[in-house]
Formats: sequence, structure tokens, C-alpha cells
Amino acid sequence: MLIKILLLAVFFAVTVGIGLYFRKNNTNVNDFVLGGRAVGPWLTAFAYGTSYFSAVVFVGYAGQFGWKFGISAVWIGIGNALIGSLLAWVVLGRRTRIMTRHLGSATMPEFFGARFQSSGLKIGASAITFIFLVPYTASLYNGLSRLFAMAFGIDFTICIVVMAVLTGVYVIAGGYVATAVNDFIQGLIMLAGLIATVAAVLQANGGFTASLDALSRINDAAVAKSPGIFASFFGPDPLSLLGVVLLTSVGTWGLPQMVQKFYAIKSEKSIGKGTVISTLFALVISGGCYFLGGFGRLFADRVNVAMDGFDAIVPAMLSGFSPLLIGIVVMLVLSASMSTLSALVMTSATTFTLDFLNGTIIKEMNDRRQLLVIRLLIAVFILISSVIAIIQYKGGVSFIAQLMGISWGALAGAFLAPFLYGLYWRGTTRASVWICFLFSTLLMTSNIFFRAGFPTLLQSPINAGAFAMLAGLVIVPAVSLVTRAPQVQETEKIFSCYERPVTVRARDSLGGENESAD
Repeated sequence: MLIKILLLAVFFAVTVGIGLYFRKNNTNVNDFVLGGRAVGPWLTAFAYGTSYFSAVVFVGYAGQFGWKFGISAVWIGIGNALIGSLLAWVVLGRRTRIMTRHLGSATMPEFFGARFQSSGLKIGASAITFIFLVPYTASLYNGLSRLFAMAFGIDFTICIVVMAVLTGVYVIAGGYVATAVNDFIQGLIMLAGLIATVAAVLQANGGFTASLDALSRINDAAVAKSPGIFASFFGPDPLSLLGVVLLTSVGTWGLPQMVQKFYAIKSEKSIGKGTVISTLFALVISGGCYFLGGFGRLFADRVNVAMDGFDAIVPAMLSGFSPLLIGIVVMLVLSASMSTLSALVMTSATTFTLDFLNGTIIKEMNDRRQLLVIRLLIAVFILISSVIAIIQYKGGVSFIAQLMGISWGALAGAFLAPFLYGLYWRGTTRASVWICFLFSTLLMTSNIFFRAGFPTLLQSPINAGAFAMLAGLVIVPAVSLVTRAPQVQETEKIFSCYERPVTVRARDSLGGENESAD
């Protein structure tokens, strides 16, 4: 117990200290929200990765999908790395940084408002962000409850309060830069902790080959009749596996807390380095989590999934390990949760202040007042998410749990296609964005109340979310072709940011073919 307490004490002291240290750097909204758009590749890449993977992945998704798909769940991690990180950086990174700076937008709703010349779109996007991001924030606490009960034997409420207060202190004090630095440190903890955990789990079953052999001998007639299916290449349900890969990989392209990381990139070199770092980070963390969860059935004697749920699987796998390893795992999950929590509350507070209150509810807000309101709202949003998590934990409110489950699909379904087409296609219309917003949010909300009426494949919130994203990629161009085209003059003015000539050094570019030798 002493070892675990000391580890947490050092972790908390460093986290809060960083927040207080960077307090002096936040003199205006741009510095507080985007770090002055001068954040380097390592911090940006780790901020992206740690915002991507929370305790929900390590405890909830790894346990659930590892149990359901076996070792084939690793495909989810590979998809997260190649599609959710590598391709996202390549397709969105540079264009997002250029256009958002050109439009002067600091948030995704502000981008929609400026890109499509519509204050209504900005307000609508901010409302969607608030409605679906805050419940998603509350879900971050869920993965901690069983781990803290196993490691410390304390009530989950205490865990929520401690995590919320400490996250609030360093985010409110230090802003985006402090969050990014803490994300970097927390990302290193996640890497070290996950590698140690995977090694320990495999060793407990005789190594990788012995573990895989044991997994191949497990047969669950309720899932699949084929023996060895949980150690197979695509597992017992390849179609559902594909739905999970799509939602958790492509979905990041439309999540405000993820995309806004590209707003703060410092330079061209940062984009190239950040792409590599982010992809490798995702491959290790996400791939490692689902690889770990894939062996969950080897610990079936320690957990009753029917009674305790999927969240009990990973804690049960770790319950027999040394206090030092358990302490490292607790730090891993805390790091994953606090880094994602900080990104979500920063996004929620910034969006609500800049896109909803400023100019709509409050007509005039100077820079200093905006900064004050953002800080106050960070505290409010952390409080709201904490209360929701405690209510769900104490009262078992299933409606809240369902709303958390559809948040990712609703946000990604609403924003992905309009944002992507908005960056690349001049013909994207305002009406198509509205239709995409409405379709995805109504689809995912209906999935809560009328799930039984949905086709079998779409009754799962994960499959419904993946469908919403893919449908948006069709809806936006289809509606754009039959609705009023945007004004050419305004559109050309917006896209002129990509045509601006820049000068680079010879070591970065060969230059034109007809240049003289000197």
C-alpha cells in the first residue's frame, strides 16, 4: 500500500506543479486555448494520443471486445493507429492548421461558422458538442472504479473527487500548454505501464505461445461453435469487429477534442514528426490494450461477466500481481483518464464560451473576460461530469450509461463529413452541413429510445455510430449538389489560404527544375 500511495503522490505533485508553472504563459485566449499555435511535434502527438485513449479503452473496451473477439481484437488497435492516427494526420493535419488560422477559428464550431458564413451553424455545432461531450466526459471515471477498489479498497466517489480536483487545478492554471506537457508525461507512463502489464499477463500463462495455445482451446457455444475461434485471425464476428474498427478509428476525424490538436501545431516539420510519433504511440497503446484484452477469457475463473460486466475483466486479470505493478497500472489508468478529461473539458468550456456565449448571450466579451469565463466553465464542466458519474455509480441510472455510449457516434457522425469536405471541397453547402448534423444526432438519440425498432445490425450503438459517419460522407456531397451553391467570391477567399506562396530552405525542397546551379 505504501508503494502505491507514494507513486500516486509523486504523480499528483508533478501534475499540479506543471499546471502552476505554466500559469504565467496564459495572458490571452489564444495562449490558453491553443498555446499560441506554437506547440511542437512531441507534445502535439502525445496530446493527440492521450486524448484518444482513455480508461474507457484500457478497462472497458479492451475487456469487452477482447472477450467478444479474442485475439482478433488487435485489429481495432491497428485500425486506430493507421486510420485514426496516421491517416488523420496526413489528411487533416496540414489543411486544418492552415485554414483554421486563416479563418481565425479556435474551435470546431467556430470553424463551421466561419467556413460556411453562418452563425447558426456555429451555435448548432456548439450545442451538439455540449450535449454529447459532457456525458462522454463522465464515462471516463467508470474505468477507475474497480481498479481503485482492487488497489486501495476506497469508495469510487473519493476517486472521482480527487481526479476531478487535480485535473481542474492544472487545466485552469496552465491551459493548453500545461495540458500538453502533462499529456506527454502521462503518455510515457501509459507506454511503460502497458508494456509491463502485457508482459506480466503473458508470463502468468506461460508466455505468448502458451497463452495463445490456451486461448485456442476455449470454446463458447453461445458465441461460436468453431473451436479455436478466439485465437483466429478475424475472430467469431468479423462484421461487428469491422464496425468497432470504423467507429473507433474514423470517428476521431470528427471529434472536436481530437481535431483541435491540429490547430496548435507549430510548423511543417512538426506535422511530419507528429504523424510518425502519434502513429507509433497509437500502435503501442491501442494495439497493446486490445492485445491484452484478447486474453481475458484465460482469467474466466476470476470474474463472472454475466454478473459483474465487462469492466470487471481487466481488473480481474491484474488482481493477482505485485503491489508495484498494480500501482503502475493505477497510474496508467489515471494518466489515460486525466489526459482525456482535460482535453474534453477544455474543448467544452472553450466551445461554450467562444461559440455560444460570446456575441449571442453576452454581446461584448473582451479577451480577459473570455479567459475568465473559460476557466470558470472548466470548473463547472468538471463538476457536472463528476456528478453524472456519481449518480450513475450510486443509482445505476441506465439512461446515462446509454447516452455515454452514443456520444462518440453522435459527435463523429455530425462533424466528420462536414469538416472533411469543408477543408477540401469548395462546393460544400450550408444546407448539407445542417442535414448531416440533424441526421446523425437524431439517429443516435433514437438509438437510445427506439433501439428495438432498428435493424438488427444497427441496434448496437457502435454499429449505429459507424453507419452515421459513413452516411455523412454520402449525405454532404449529395445534398450539396441539389442545394444552393455557396458564393464563389467568398469560397475563393477562404480557399486562398492554400495558394499562399511560402519560401523554404533548399534542404527541405529541391526547387524548380530550371533553377541555376548556384
